[in-house]
Amino acid sequence: MKRLALVAIAVAGLALAGCSGMNSTEQSMLSGGAMGAAGGAAIGALTGGSTVAGALIGGAAGTAGGYIADQSR
Repeated sequence: MKRLALVAIAVAGLALAGCSGMNSTEQSMLSGGAMGAAGGAAIGALTGGSTVAGALIGGAAGTAGGYIADQSR
């Protein structure tokens, strides 16, 4: 169990380190995609549907929304 937690922390650290050189469009798309995926998974779980399908659809919609929001600024 401790080994799994250590691996998860290492992967999260590497993923966050890769986000340091992003421009504002990439940051908006990433945050929109993450929020959309989380929201879609939650809605999928609450409605008894597929959490994976909800996360995929929500992530795609959130990424597109993040791009549109950044371009309108």
